[in-house]
Amino acid sequence: MVTNRIVIIPTYNEKENIEAIVRKVFSLDTAFDILIIEDNSPDGTAAIVKKLQNEFSQLHIIERKGKLGLGTAYITGFKWALEHKYEYVFEMDADFSHNPEDLIHLYKACSEKGGDMAIGSRYVSGVNVVNWPMGRVLMSYFASKYVRFVTGMKIHDATAGFKCYTRKVLETINLDNIRFKGYAFQIEMKFTTWKFGFNIIEVPIIFTDRTQGTSKMSGGIFNEAVWGVIKMKLRSFFTKYER
Repeated sequence: MVTNRIVIIPTYNEKENIEAIVRKVFSLDTAFDILIIEDNSPDGTAAIVKKLQNEFSQLHIIERKGKLGLGTAYITGFKWALEHKYEYVFEMDADFSHNPEDLIHLYKACSEKGGDMAIGSRYVSGVNVVNWPMGRVLMSYFASKYVRFVTGMKIHDATAGFKCYTRKVLETINLDNIRFKGYAFQIEMKFTTWKFGFNIIEVPIIFTDRTQGTSKMSGGIFNEAVWGVIKMKLRSFFTKYER
């Protein structure tokens, strides 16, 4: 089946989750292609994906030489998706913290409700996070409040990593100018999209922490977000955002 929708999933040591997430996405009533950005996982994630490719022609993989950062993984995927003429490009984690069923809601927010970007938001309708320690919930929640305060964006979940981009957003942003490599990449992409005047819609989701595999979160990620947001805001004063 030919589709104009592709889900980009970065992976590093996701052997416990990757087959299940791929099968779940391909079981949805709405058709999506999948692109795996694989960072040379020592646990054999790539081999599992390649075996699944024998079953699913709409499954693609780009293998990289090592852990090069979440941001560069998505930038690699975005460029590939643009080259292959996809109209709707999604970001999603491999570990089921993002419910694949919500891909359809994100897609409809863009295809039917006028969104240029749709965000799977944990905080637009309260705090919808399951299985996180309270400290991590508070850190994430107040990080979004902090980003909202510094940048002026009216977005409740600034650090969300579950998103749909329309093609025109990714074509407008100079992807080579995106600075952040870690989780602050998510903030920078939203901020840049907002500065260009695109319509951003937050779709309420329930975020469930992984039950298989190991989290990639670290203190360095938090520091990048805190100080990086201020630098990003200052740089924006000297940047032209013209479509």
